[in-house]
Amino acid sequence: VGFSYHPRHPHLPTSATPFPHCSPGTSPGRLPPFPPPKTLTTPRTAAMEQANPRAGSARNRKVVLRDYISRAPREDDMALVDGGAVPLRVPEGAAGPAVLVKNLYLSCDPYMRGRMRDFHGSYIPPFKPGSVIEGLGVARVVDSTHPGFVAGDIVSGMTGWEEYSLIDKPEQLNKIQQSDIPLSYHLGLLGMPGFTAYVGFYEICSPKKGEFVFVSAASGAVGQIVGQLAKLHGCYVVGSAGTNEKVELLKDKFGFDAAFNYKEEPDLTAALKRYFPEGIDIYFENVGGPMLDAVLLNMRMHGRIAVCGMVSQHGMTDPAGIHNLFCLVPKRISMKGFIQSDYINLFPQFLDYMTKHYKDGKIAYLEDMSIGLENAPAAFVGLFSGKNVGKQVVCVSQE
Repeated sequence: VGFSYHPRHPHLPTSATPFPHCSPGTSPGRLPPFPPPKTLTTPRTAAMEQANPRAGSARNRKVVLRDYISRAPREDDMALVDGGAVPLRVPEGAAGPAVLVKNLYLSCDPYMRGRMRDFHGSYIPPFKPGSVIEGLGVARVVDSTHPGFVAGDIVSGMTGWEEYSLIDKPEQLNKIQQSDIPLSYHLGLLGMPGFTAYVGFYEICSPKKGEFVFVSAASGAVGQIVGQLAKLHGCYVVGSAGTNEKVELLKDKFGFDAAFNYKEEPDLTAALKRYFPEGIDIYFENVGGPMLDAVLLNMRMHGRIAVCGMVSQHGMTDPAGIHNLFCLVPKRISMKGFIQSDYINLFPQFLDYMTKHYKDGKIAYLEDMSIGLENAPAAFVGLFSGKNVGKQVVCVSQE
């Protein structure tokens, strides 16, 4: 896994629209067993990567889910398979307008873990065992029967973890106006994570200048932006992370007032008391578990908690309960979960805000780039052990 930090760019697109999903997801019912996929073992070749203009087709590798899981994901829960040749055109007789895309960048997001479970009660449908994994991505249009897209357009939206995808709901795609900014940033800073940070902080937390803000998983795709928004708002900000390297990034790159490695704190309640002797006004929740328990004891009167995710609970078949919940009553704490797509009307406002501050150099951004579709499973699994530094992205192709 490579680490990449792109310098600030002066131009940002203005035509983006929000992404449809965020936060932890879940997965429904088990399907009948399917034949084991034929794992691709041959080396990647130019013939597989490049479309053959004469043949009008290309080989299509894809990553599929082997079966539902009820624990933390492992690399062998997914398989890289040879999907055979794919025609480089939208099939005739399609039910409606469609777009064939070549995937360039894929996003690894914690909510995808929930779609691997045999669970029926989510806002987003599950993956299907034996089928390609889905996620947010940036892609180039190869062929289109939709009047809004033509070959060569760069788009973002839900796609498959494969080299080529046929999008049968192209109205959900977002056309990207190319500029100096790296295309992968549309999966983070200008995409779902950035919008999640913006909505959670401003709409759920209702911040006031001078308040005390704590962000868990602060070096991740969402946390790094939340902390910077809080600083721009005039708040005192502390973040937690799982390595000393990330702690230094929070302070040196993202401008947090302080940060700590939660793995080196035997008593999280005491640690938070040390960093917030007067208590916490705002907690941006990304992890759950013991950290949330400790935060509740350290919240101030009329504090606010925005529940974005609980990554510590993703691998549990019997998630841990919350302790100290009674603190909500005497301290009049507000604690609210949210999904960014519920605030879709605010996306243009978010984009203008992020554009201005990014151009002014007031917001930094880090992404962790893995190269090659074959490395997508490892990149995704690494999210749950903290291997990534910044937003985790997989580069499938740069063409």
